[in-house]
This record gives sequence, structure tokens and C-alpha cells, in this order.
Amino acid sequence: MKFASLLIGGLGLAACLGAQAADMPTLRLELKDGVLNPARIQAPAGVKFRLEIVNTGKTPVEFESTQLRKEKVLAPGAQSSVVIQPLTPGEYKFFDEFHMNTAQGVIVAK
Repeated sequence: MKFASLLIGGLGLAACLGAQAADMPTLRLELKDGVLNPARIQAPAGVKFRLEIVNTGKTPVEFESTQLRKEKVLAPGAQSSVVIQPLTPGEYKFFDEFHMNTAQGVIVAK
């Protein structure tokens, strides 16, 4: 009986968290062999959002932002995402650490 209560409560919590994740804005970033698309991302200030990262190139990439304390390595053809906590208005730099000379970008929170 106790297990059933815990299971039902856990399922309710999972459904609630799933609904919150579905409400979260999602922005997309494509990395392709040293090129970012877009290199300048507009994001809502004060709102948690998901950044979907897609590697459409033939080489590995590493999305990294020291300001946001985020990094994600992706093999060619892979995709993943990171959740960015609410940002104050401003600019937040990011880069592809495997292609430092060409892949520099910024998230602009407004």
C-alpha cells in the first residue's frame, strides 16, 4: 500500500515536471566544422530556457561558456541540450572550444 502511494506520487511529480519542461522556451544552435548558426542568439531575460545544440558537421564540437558555466561535447551528427537558468539582461559569450579561431558567439538576454 505504501509503495503504491509513493509510486502514484512520483508519477504525479514526473507529470508536473514534464509539463514545466514543455513550457520552457527552446532555442537552437547549430555547430558545423567551426561555424555557428546563429552566432548571436536572442534570449528572454529572466526566463529559464533550453538551448538545443546540434552538430551538423564532420568534426567533434564543444559548446562552452565560462560565463554560464556550461559545456557540452558532441560527436559529428549528435545533438543535445543544456538548460540555462534565468539571465539578467546582458551578453554572455560562448564558443566551440575545438574551433576557437572561428566559432565565437554570444547569447543576448533582453
